[in-house]
Amino acid sequence: MKMKTFQLGTEIFMGELDISSVCPDTKSVFIVTDKFLVESGRITYVTEKLEAAGIPYYVFSDVVPNPDIELVMKGISIIDEFKPDTVISFGGGSAIDTAKGIMYFAVRTAGLPRCLSIAIPTTSGTGSEVTRFSIISDHEKNIKYPLVDDSLLPDIAVLDAHLTVSVPPAITADTGMDVLTHAMEAYVSANATDFSDALAEKAFKMAFDSLRRAYHQGDDLEARENMHHASCLAGMAFDSVSLGVNHGMAHILGIRASLPHGRANAVLLPYVIAYNAGIQDVGGEKESGAAKKYARLAKLAGYESYSVRSGVVNLIHGMEKLCREFKMPLQIKDAWEDQSAFEASVSEMSRIACEDRCTATNPRKCLPEEIETVFREAYYGKSKYLKM
Repeated sequence: MKMKTFQLGTEIFMGELDISSVCPDTKSVFIVTDKFLVESGRITYVTEKLEAAGIPYYVFSDVVPNPDIELVMKGISIIDEFKPDTVISFGGGSAIDTAKGIMYFAVRTAGLPRCLSIAIPTTSGTGSEVTRFSIISDHEKNIKYPLVDDSLLPDIAVLDAHLTVSVPPAITADTGMDVLTHAMEAYVSANATDFSDALAEKAFKMAFDSLRRAYHQGDDLEARENMHHASCLAGMAFDSVSLGVNHGMAHILGIRASLPHGRANAVLLPYVIAYNAGIQDVGGEKESGAAKKYARLAKLAGYESYSVRSGVVNLIHGMEKLCREFKMPLQIKDAWEDQSAFEASVSEMSRIACEDRCTATNPRKCLPEEIETVFREAYYGKSKYLKM
């Protein structure tokens, strides 16, 4: 049997940032964030504490959704001049991914020493604060590249749920569905272990039980904290065992259809569950370990089932119900209305999805023609399992 591994590397602090505890030896800080967090004044969560500690800092606030290599290179030029010993990423997944990309390429292309890496997420979704993953876009080729390297793992993560209270409902839904997707893909990953399963199950249960509350009552701090911790737990799970074709498809769909990452995952999720479980195939669920695991998640969500197949179908319906409640698209064409553009690119998208690094650990071996079928089902909403 192939040897598997499980490793945890990031030190996690829960609660309000305390510089003296988190980085007592820091001399200078390069902060990676976005313009909104600067203009809204929320960046003072970090800067006021650095000023109180007498630590100089530089704020790089050019982060945008789907960060690309040009943004990363701009950051490297500034970090080369400022020469900090610590990098703090403050924001959502784009800010943390940008900081990872800057540090990764600064070491390899500019010969700079690696800085202490501190991630402070302000949304509950990517889990990037505890992963070796960074997603960098190539806008010329219209594609996303997942970087996966041990050096991308942040040294420290600070989880403060108060930072997420003001996140709008739509973003809460997008990021929350990303958490559920991370947990589910890690759970059925071909590399899954008892250790990753424990994290994935806990993350799924916490997120499923709390996401609606966080969406409808944004000031519910308990729900916000549960989502923040669930996001981190799911990140720890998939960092160990990777993800699957849902993310492989979402990476290319998101950039082609201009969809937020979590929403791209959400619209694909019911169709990918059906594909991975093999419930379209006669007797497929009898041979599918993924189907049994999906049925287990359905029970954790409170859906009683009389068979593995019914458990999988109930989970599919549950994900669809969440999308309806959150006013998210149930099929790709609701978000990408240009049918001719979809048809012109679906074959290429399917090939790219199969080649995505996340797809390598999908529980079912993916063929481009099969993934094209899944894309089409998701675009036109034709899967019979989404008819409630």
